Amino acid sequence: MHSLPTLAPPVALPSVQDEVGPRGPGAIYQNSDGRFEVLALTTDPAEAAALLRRNAARWAVIVRDTLRPDGQPYPVGSVWTDSDYLIRPAHTDRDTYRSAA
Repeated sequence: MHSLPTLAPPVALPSVQDEVGPRGPGAIYQNSDGRFEVLALTTDPAEAAALLRRNAARWAVIVRDTLRPDGQPYPVGSVWTDSDYLIRPAHTDRDTYRSAA
């Protein structure tokens, strides 16, 4: 007699907010790769996948490295980790937004 394989219980994915962390438009964060200003955030899966040139993505942020004088905006899809450090929080609708020069 053959027994059926036991399936592992489903694992819940982290929420988009958990993966993105505090990286909303206007936020500046730093890690070992540079210091980044968040220019835009999309949580539209189709748009995120297109920006990141992947088959699937749940979100993407467009950033620019503020430590590079020629820093050009580009999309990233890496999750927020303990090695990321928030320097400036994201702006809110009532804040006056100023780009970090």
